[in-house]
Amino acid sequence: MNIKRTTFLAINLCIAFNTFAQKTDYSFGFDNAKGSSKDAISITNKAIYNTHSGYGYDLLPAPKGNAPFYFSVNEPDGNYLVTITLGSKNKAGSTTVRGESRRLFYENIPTNKGEFKTVSFVINKRDTKISDGVYVKIKKREEHKLNWDDKLTLEFNGEAPCVAAVNIKKVNNVTTLFLCGNSTVVDQDNEPWASWGQMIPRFFDENICVANYAESGETASTFLAVGRYAKALTQMKPGDYVFMEFGHNDQKQRGKNAGPYKNFWDSLTEFVRLAREKGATPVFVTPTQRRTFVNGKIKDSHGEYPQAIRNLAERLDVQVIDLNEMTRTLYEALGEENSVKAFVHYPANTYPNQKEALADNTHFNPYGAYQIAKCVIEGMKRLSLPIVQDLRKDYHAYDPAHPDDLKSFHWNNSPFTEIEKPDGN
Repeated sequence: MNIKRTTFLAINLCIAFNTFAQKTDYSFGFDNAKGSSKDAISITNKAIYNTHSGYGYDLLPAPKGNAPFYFSVNEPDGNYLVTITLGSKNKAGSTTVRGESRRLFYENIPTNKGEFKTVSFVINKRDTKISDGVYVKIKKREEHKLNWDDKLTLEFNGEAPCVAAVNIKKVNNVTTLFLCGNSTVVDQDNEPWASWGQMIPRFFDENICVANYAESGETASTFLAVGRYAKALTQMKPGDYVFMEFGHNDQKQRGKNAGPYKNFWDSLTEFVRLAREKGATPVFVTPTQRRTFVNGKIKDSHGEYPQAIRNLAERLDVQVIDLNEMTRTLYEALGEENSVKAFVHYPANTYPNQKEALADNTHFNPYGAYQIAKCVIEGMKRLSLPIVQDLRKDYHAYDPAHPDDLKSFHWNNSPFTEIEKPDGN
């Protein structure tokens, strides 16, 4: 073939590739507000998300008054540095920022009229594709979960959410904390459910990204079997961490290979092996206690599983966060009566279409999840994990024997609720 023709074809192929390569970095200005760069895409109330533009207001109508709102951008898999200018020249604000399936990043940030504040964080985005023709086998109830779609979605909530500008930039060099587990860890999409995994991002700066792969009802073995961990491995790199909290559902498994020292041990061993192959650091987390009080004390309900985790950790030289013991301390400190305030315990008609009372002693509400996230962070500090250097400056030492006063915790409900209990209850 003629050399000039070969060069011409190569150049055109390169141009075609770049033309169709998906855009990842964006700058948005809301109604030409302060904080917008001169080349920012102007966002008005007519900017409703569609596949053609790839960005816009989503899930709910465009914002009106002080109502919460969502904004989505079509993005490929990866970690994204999000920088947001909060505030308004027209009114005072109080803004909470969440992302994807209700992960908390900033809460109750006040701005005076005409005042603007900038916040930054890194968020992980993923879809179900592992490789060509291979996908994570998600559950039917996950099909509309924001964690698994092709969009990066931000939720702006609070007493008076005010957003002037949003900048999104793909980043590849941020340490990622992968979370593997069940309904006590998962990003719960809907009120009043919550888990510690979706609260953890709030406490770290933009040097750390939390990628929560947990799902309700999962055991260590099913987590591997449906491809959740295989998907996490596609993004995992040296220097990352893998936290594993299993046991709640594993103890319900039956069969000749069931039990804490058989299939459970084998599965956790595989988690560790694959993480280390990627250059990541595995960390075991013992399961949270259930709210099972007897004479004012928590009665263990996980059998031998917590100890099996500790024993395997010693064998494999894996560090352990003993959340089982910390949550025992937390619940007993709250007391048998007051501890219901950390769980999904609500009288009938508290939420739309809730005809019966909710009384769940396994799953947390936002206040409970927030407390347990702090327990996990204290566990990181006890292990002297390097990532604790990247805790935000407003994080203060926490003692589960002295939990935060519920009155000091302010949570604005997301617009969507769900009465159905998570799998594995």
